[in-house]
Amino acid sequence: MDYYKVLGVERGASDDEIKKTYRKLAMKYHPDKTKGDKAAEDKFKQISEAYAVLSDPAKRKEYDTFGASGFQQRYSQEDIFRGFDLGDIFREFGFGGGGFGNGGFGNGGCGRGGGRGFQGRRQAKGEDRTLEITLTVEEVYTGTTRSLSVGGGASTINVRIPKGLVDGKKLRLSGKGEPSPYGGPAGDLYIRSRVVGAKGFFPDGQNVIYDTDIRVSEALLGTTITVPTLDGGEINLRVPAGTQHKTKMRIPGKGLPEMKGEGKGDLFVRIGISLPKTLTDSQRAAVEDLAKSGL
Repeated sequence: MDYYKVLGVERGASDDEIKKTYRKLAMKYHPDKTKGDKAAEDKFKQISEAYAVLSDPAKRKEYDTFGASGFQQRYSQEDIFRGFDLGDIFREFGFGGGGFGNGGFGNGGCGRGGGRGFQGRRQAKGEDRTLEITLTVEEVYTGTTRSLSVGGGASTINVRIPKGLVDGKKLRLSGKGEPSPYGGPAGDLYIRSRVVGAKGFFPDGQNVIYDTDIRVSEALLGTTITVPTLDGGEINLRVPAGTQHKTKMRIPGKGLPEMKGEGKGDLFVRIGISLPKTLTDSQRAAVEDLAKSGL
């Protein structure tokens, strides 16, 4: 959101210009004037947020420095309105002190007609919490259930972990974070997974790697191997002659599922070439013949 455009002022506008412009817009869009007009209510929220930033020298400087995107990454709505008493401003403008019911501006609102002004900290949301859990590739493929401690250890809940919770993805449980110290809503719980290998399968984002070995003769002449898949099936994979050690062969659509949607990653079969530690006399003779032939 470009706060200057929202208020309709130039970037170099003085504090007095910003205040006068906000007053004019507030008089036009305040809920006491528009009586249930949703578009006007949304506009009023926007101009109030813009004024909360541009009327504060420190916040305005950060906004000018980092731009809209950078500023909004650093400031939540609670941060924007912290220390900013809209109630005083409304009374100054002749609106008595009300704007919206609880939560009208994110974690702080203005009590309509109540003269209590901006609620601020008393409605602050509790802290969000992040838990890391370890899942095998098989659990990511099928989904699973885990018992997790929540509410600062006060209780335990059973959580259904959906399929597709690969490394880097988070599952959000609304209201299962830390309780608010001010009587507001609890924070959210974010579950982040660390995916580990199992039964020869190793995670690689949405893809899976399966390690298997073939003999030297199979690498030289080619062969067909049977590869297990995460759904319990098997696939016959043709390994061409001359395959090199650690070559990866791709089987599309046999990796890990997406959390949302029907897509899946790929299965990569990593071919290792197994060398014998000892040779029989006949094997040694055969290898020596190969060496003599220049192989």
